[in-house]
Amino acid sequence: MYKVYVVKKRYCTHLLKGSFMQKPGLKNRLITGSVGFTLLLGMLASAFFFSAGTITAHAATRPSSHSMSVHPIYRYAGKANNANPNVTFGCQSAAAAVQCFSPLALRKAYGIQPVIDAGIKGKGKTIVIIDAFGDPTVQQDLDLFSSVFGIPTTTVHVVAPFGTLPFDTSDDNMVGWSGEIALDVESAHAIAPDAKITLVISRTNDDIDIQKALDYVVDHRLGDVISQSYGEAESCVDPKILKAQHRSFEKAALKGITVFASSGDDGAAESSCDGNTIIKDASSPASDPLVTAVGGTHLVASQPDGAYVSESAWNDEFGASGGGYSKVYSRPSFQNGYVKNKGRGVPDVAYSGDVNGGLLVAWSGGDPANLGDIFIFGGTSAGSPQWAAMAALVDSVFGLQGDINPLLYKFIARVEYKKVFHDITVGDNTVTEEDVDGNLVTITGFPATPKWDAVTGLGSIDLGKAILGIGKSCWS
Repeated sequence: MYKVYVVKKRYCTHLLKGSFMQKPGLKNRLITGSVGFTLLLGMLASAFFFSAGTITAHAATRPSSHSMSVHPIYRYAGKANNANPNVTFGCQSAAAAVQCFSPLALRKAYGIQPVIDAGIKGKGKTIVIIDAFGDPTVQQDLDLFSSVFGIPTTTVHVVAPFGTLPFDTSDDNMVGWSGEIALDVESAHAIAPDAKITLVISRTNDDIDIQKALDYVVDHRLGDVISQSYGEAESCVDPKILKAQHRSFEKAALKGITVFASSGDDGAAESSCDGNTIIKDASSPASDPLVTAVGGTHLVASQPDGAYVSESAWNDEFGASGGGYSKVYSRPSFQNGYVKNKGRGVPDVAYSGDVNGGLLVAWSGGDPANLGDIFIFGGTSAGSPQWAAMAALVDSVFGLQGDINPLLYKFIARVEYKKVFHDITVGDNTVTEEDVDGNLVTITGFPATPKWDAVTGLGSIDLGKAILGIGKSCWS
């Protein structure tokens, strides 16, 4: 049983007017897993649960400790250096077969630039990014990224509470994680340039080591928001790890920490526990109700400035937005009226995730000889750190929000939905992939629909309207 904590109520201005009862080698790779207030707990306490029957034991042949294997989705864009900070890349053209966006363009598309222009840059707030193995060139890459795109530089604070292994540039696993680190750190800094970034390094990518890193972050309250750009099939996670995760997220909420996770890049599918095929499953830790899960979209915006045009569910040759329904957690009360399934629905929100329209990132793969290489990165792992950075901007204006899921669904989405969110209604996350024997396996996913869906959640947000405009009365 979980404790029920009493918190103060918060209301949008419109709710006070009585509207609360209204209806509401560099190749493209996929990320796959082998492996506010705090809660508004008066509404959440009975909404999700762990019981003896919700988590089943796994086959004895499966190892007790799983690993998360990260293969970021990227495409080479070109070279840059500090002597030429105003370089424009070929992919920053409406005529490019695979387009890309600068961080400044994404700021414009999602209404972030007006917030920054208003002097709201995340000062005094800390974004914590959890990744594995480390990246020896993370600071140099960030410095170049900042120089090329005209963003004030900052220092990444690296914490490795349990030590690190020697970085090996011939180890594809380590290099893959370094790409994830470059993406996470640079994208978060682009959105909240004055926020402190703390990169917490797990010694390995074993689930138990990732969990130890999460525990350390929460127990020592290293920051105000946490981004987790990793995941694995919920059914493949050791039940003990699931319970430990959930306890960590409870502690985080009680400390006013907002937690994000990417929803996955294989559509409604996840890698099977043995890695031989794909299965229909939700991604953990995104499926935990105390985590805000971020899905992916294909963003259409003007080039090269980024004026918003439209979005659709991300699903193409590069990957597809993760989404589906949990078999571990029942539908939380904040999703009542949005989710018809009995399980917790994933994702909650969305952000640009397609490589075709991805973010330009400086990444040298941990090798100083590669400094200056710029790549187009995509995946829902791009959305998690950028949503975390937006949450840091919210915190810097309105104070710590903690778990924001109840607020997103029960307040902003119910009262100001069309004025704050981009409702994504086109596309789906059905995928077909090959198993280890070369056989095609199709996982039938879910369609994008008006309001919430199991592909893009509630949709993407216009942060300017949420902070400076109509949605500002909804924050605590």
